[in-house]
Amino acid sequence: MAAVGVGGGAPPLVDYAEVKDRCKEFLRDFRVVTPPAAADAPAAGDEEEPPGAAADGVAVFKYREMLRAIVHGTRRLFAVEVDDVIAWGGAAADAGAAAAAAGGGGADGVGGGGDTVAAAAAGTAAAGISIAEAMVANARRYKEVFSLAADDLLAALEEEEAVANPAALEQDAVRKLAATRRALEVANRRRQAAEAGVAGGAVEDVAEPGGAGSDPFQIIPRALTRRYETVLLPPTTQDAKTRPLRAIRAADVGRLVTVKGVVTRVTEVKPRVEIAGYVCLVCGHEVYQTVPERSYLPLTDCPVRGAHETGPPGRLVATPRSCKYVKYQELKLQEPADQVPVGHIPRTLTVQLSGELTRTATAGDVVAVSGIFLPLPYSGLRALKAGMLADTFLEATAVAQLKKDYADIDGSAASNPETAAALAALAADANVYGRLARSIAPEIWGHADVKKALLLLLVGAPARRLGDGMRLRGDVHVCLMGDPGVAKSQLLKHMTVVAPRAVYTTGKGSSGVGLTAAVLRDAVTGELMLEGGALVLADGGVAAIDEFDKMGESDRTAIHEVMEQQTVSIAKAGITTTLNARAAVLAAANPAYGRYNRARTPAENINLPAALLSRFDLLFLLLDVPDAAADMALARHVTTVHRTGAVPVVGVDAGEVDDRVPPALLRAHIAAARAAPPPLVPPGGALAEYIVGSYVALRGEEAAAGRDARGYTTPRTLLSVLRLSQALARLRRAAEVAREDVDEALRLMAASKNSLDAADAADARRRRRRERRAAGEDAPDTDSDGDGYGGGGGGGAAEDAENLRQTVTWRVLDLITDVRAAKGGAAALAYADFEAPVLAAGYTREQLADCLDHCDDLHILVNDVAAGEIRWV
Repeated sequence: MAAVGVGGGAPPLVDYAEVKDRCKEFLRDFRVVTPPAAADAPAAGDEEEPPGAAADGVAVFKYREMLRAIVHGTRRLFAVEVDDVIAWGGAAADAGAAAAAAGGGGADGVGGGGDTVAAAAAGTAAAGISIAEAMVANARRYKEVFSLAADDLLAALEEEEAVANPAALEQDAVRKLAATRRALEVANRRRQAAEAGVAGGAVEDVAEPGGAGSDPFQIIPRALTRRYETVLLPPTTQDAKTRPLRAIRAADVGRLVTVKGVVTRVTEVKPRVEIAGYVCLVCGHEVYQTVPERSYLPLTDCPVRGAHETGPPGRLVATPRSCKYVKYQELKLQEPADQVPVGHIPRTLTVQLSGELTRTATAGDVVAVSGIFLPLPYSGLRALKAGMLADTFLEATAVAQLKKDYADIDGSAASNPETAAALAALAADANVYGRLARSIAPEIWGHADVKKALLLLLVGAPARRLGDGMRLRGDVHVCLMGDPGVAKSQLLKHMTVVAPRAVYTTGKGSSGVGLTAAVLRDAVTGELMLEGGALVLADGGVAAIDEFDKMGESDRTAIHEVMEQQTVSIAKAGITTTLNARAAVLAAANPAYGRYNRARTPAENINLPAALLSRFDLLFLLLDVPDAAADMALARHVTTVHRTGAVPVVGVDAGEVDDRVPPALLRAHIAAARAAPPPLVPPGGALAEYIVGSYVALRGEEAAAGRDARGYTTPRTLLSVLRLSQALARLRRAAEVAREDVDEALRLMAASKNSLDAADAADARRRRRRERRAAGEDAPDTDSDGDGYGGGGGGGAAEDAENLRQTVTWRVLDLITDVRAAKGGAAALAYADFEAPVLAAGYTREQLADCLDHCDDLHILVNDVAAGEIRWV
């Protein structure tokens, strides 16, 4: 590439005319080769491929076809990839090496042609590498160079199109207007040159100076007649990997960079002036002003040379119809939480989107933005205070979503044959519910029912809108309350990773405004605008709130509307509006006394208002109960994870297969389930009556428990049962809700209190052991504690009650034994296997738990509450 030296030690100057020619050569000659099976036949009017172009497949001239689409009006974005320039230079180097090898093997006097071809190819290869490096280092300048090269190629293509299809060009009003304006300007230049007697005034290209006596202000900017937008895409290999926002330095000014972050604020799309047009009220000349930034100083005096020397001074008036506007939008990109160093606050970067890149990201998206890092001087009073300081921004050239929505995931999965086959096999699996639940946070031991609830939270139920406009939410809200060290925060963090759209926050560090919305003033227009909080950013995803009990009461009440109506109503600073917050809330909290105090009632331990608790579909009370078998399994699991770095699979030694699915397939299955038609309740009415009876039974159990009730059963509980049942049917890709779905929903509600049952059973066992030791009795079947499970006891009514209790216990055990026999004498049974038959026989869950504890004391079976199963001894 030609360069002119200036002085002895000055760096060479780049000849941009030669660079432009090289860019034209690249845009004209670069081609990609596709397999013949994937290529289509050339359409009518397409340019014929040169001989030998399809030797290894079908060659497609990538950028030539882009420019042809721009001529036809079917494309507006002209994206030039740095990788293609590198590949173009590499192909030229390979061709030069082949030509040199062919020329060197010939006879004397027969190698000159090969040397010439090799030299030309070497020059092209060097130019390709040089242009690729310059595109990254001096992106703004090379963006204009490629635009100029594209203008020349478009002019030739338009001439070809005018010959092949003149009717199409005649119907294009914009092109006709540009041609008319260009012809008038050429005639005006010729007339002025003739009157002044200056040669070289009649230059046909009105975007170039007309000669020594021409007026530079009569140049029509090329950007005024361009019908496309040029963007440069950084390389995908070396330097252009996604860089941390904190790693962007002053040395990167003017370079192409790619950064990753979370979009926290997005402005409205507004028109921005790219070319300002004026007309002189005295001489009538049209004057154009290029506006490279978002602010500019309009022209007031006519600058046309020689037009106002004898008459009055010219005054310019802006003509909006002769201006060129582009779509403009700004967004705030915040540093991801995992990239923020300890003790620092997240950094933000302003990103400017224009043209076709607008509306490609919304608040809450995790994106990778490629663009040109540029300085932005302050203006107005801020410039006086800032002095020589300047702000920075990123002029975006590409925006890529890193965490897609469920709709995008479903579309990409359908286009991938491997993923589609895996989804079909997963949908046909009868145990898909258990497999997907085991795939959530496998590094966390236990919590089988909690993971099933979190799976249903991801799936959700379809939202319903009634005829009168009332909307019933479909998102499932879950609250995890329990002792410290039961992995509540880890489960929340894992859910934010698995969910395509999620926001994580803590209760102590969040205010009501930070959760809902804040009113801010736009720095550009000065208008008041809304910035969404955590719940608004999580719209369509999961809002994970840790340390929920540490929130202030006034801040906690801000989410009441969000959890039920799923909206945020704002009436402040003259702004009255409603924002969508259709998010599933996942909260984690500690009991009122740090640890669950079993000497107090559940209501005193939970210490949350009933209005808030009733909005949660599931409230899990997770207690850290000492148990030798469970503690041994937990310790082995944790040590194995830390020792091997992999998650152990339970049962693999016994011949079972690891059936867990990766997170990508889990998201794809959930996306497909959410995209399917919503499951309906069967029209027969039997299932509806079963749900009604179960709800009435729950209310009766709570009324019987009195102040010792372990939950709040309200009419919202009935909606929770329906939501969980529909989520289970949706997960199975079923068209209707089955009775098994309702039973599982009721079982999850009961299982959320299993930790309390286990704690009470452990307390009872420890109490009986202490009393036996005090009485000097070692046999497990003696009953000095008066609980009715053995010998001893009084007489009269108390004795009759104990006998009835034992009779119920053995009848429940007979039912469980029948279920075991039906399963071929299985060594272990899950709660879900025998709970439904026992409840259908008319027994309560308290009687079932009493039976299991009694049989555990008698060493008939082992009641493993943590694993949710019983094992026969």
